[in-house]
Amino acid sequence: MNINEVSKRSGLPSKTIRYYEEIGLITPLRAANGYRAFRERDLHKLAFLGRARALGFTIEDCRTLLALYEDSTRESAQVKALAEGHLQAIDAKIAQLQSMRATLAHLVHRCAGDDRPDCPILDDLALVPPPAAPPAG
Repeated sequence: MNINEVSKRSGLPSKTIRYYEEIGLITPLRAANGYRAFRERDLHKLAFLGRARALGFTIEDCRTLLALYEDSTRESAQVKALAEGHLQAIDAKIAQLQSMRATLAHLVHRCAGDDRPDCPILDDLALVPPPAAPPAG
């Protein structure tokens, strides 16, 4: 398969496929003319990487997951630990986004949104936080 075909079949842009090759996640064969020659296993790896990235795993997590996938002696506990760590990071991000949303919703509710210049949203953005307390001890 050439890069265009593997791109269509994997759902990944050619640029991403080239990047994955550049960083060593995949290693397609090279034809005598220098063109990439992708095998079914390359397509499978690309689909795997695309799905992992869609779930938000980092490139390094993907590298680890791919290595675990290819290791028949792996323990599922290793995979689960990596996924649990990622899930905790997602939960922390969701909590942060919910807090941001609550703050912004409160400010939007307080703003009259009329022709007057006073605006609680701008007032809040202009607040300077108090200095951090010195360490105890």
